[in-house]
Amino acid sequence: MALKVALQMDPIASVNIDADSTFRIALEAQNRGHSLFFYTPDRLSFVEGRVIARGHAIELRREKGNHVTFGPETEVDLAGFDVVWLRQDPPFDMGYITSTHLLELLQPKVLVVNDPFWVRNFPEKLLVLRFPDLTPPTAIARDLETIRAFKARHGDIILKPLYGNGGAGVFRLDENDRNLSSLYELFTSMSREPMIVQKFLPAVAQGDKRVILVNGEPVGAINRVPQAGETRSNMHAGGRPEQVGLTPRDLEICARIGPTLRDNGQIFVGIDVIGDWLTEINVTSPTGIQELERFDGTNTAEKIWQVIEAKRAG
Repeated sequence: MALKVALQMDPIASVNIDADSTFRIALEAQNRGHSLFFYTPDRLSFVEGRVIARGHAIELRREKGNHVTFGPETEVDLAGFDVVWLRQDPPFDMGYITSTHLLELLQPKVLVVNDPFWVRNFPEKLLVLRFPDLTPPTAIARDLETIRAFKARHGDIILKPLYGNGGAGVFRLDENDRNLSSLYELFTSMSREPMIVQKFLPAVAQGDKRVILVNGEPVGAINRVPQAGETRSNMHAGGRPEQVGLTPRDLEICARIGPTLRDNGQIFVGIDVIGDWLTEINVTSPTGIQELERFDGTNTAEKIWQVIEAKRAG
């Protein structure tokens, strides 16, 4: 089965081919005989009833500095594709949200991965609120007094943007910290959005586990260990990936959230687990599959395409 696949993503010419999950997914698709078309989110448009994109047919290879060949720029009607991947990185802003609305118009004729309706309605730091018994104490608020009261109850907290990514803007405020008001002023001067605060989990020193699920089923995990003196374990922030197995608690968490993900078209998801607690459910542009493949040989990209091919065959 040869599928026509479009990739909506950040510029492919500049990706790290040894770490980027979208590159690995696309390379697997090409190896399976599927054709690839690449475009960036700013080249997505709706024009007189059609969802169109301007971009390039591409060929990929695992060769640093020479990993992509572009065909001529062309305009395509995305309704003519079998699969469209929604894979640009956050921030999850109105531009991101608009692209989910446009891609939703392609369904059900085109399989959009992950399902854009639920990507829009399952932001990573909000979907976890449906599972309060799996998460650390959490508050989402813009009101300073509410945040102060939360800090008074829990002492040591994490404060971060509600729609951020990659560890940007994440602050730890311990019992002796005096910067809450200043950070609040900074956040509210930059955005009208609420903030998210969580009780600090000391287990993060041993790592922040990224568990990867395909169609609601866990396929493996990597551990992201923060640098010395650093709270954030995100690989964008210098976190070090390590091999790690799935614990009974990890499997319990996956069993609880898996049906919600599968039933709502979230084929490729990465969840974050610190100690025994679920902190995020990443549905926009999860990462980690290349590290997992290097550590234990799990070909997550193959598993993803097996699900997609089965859906298209059905």
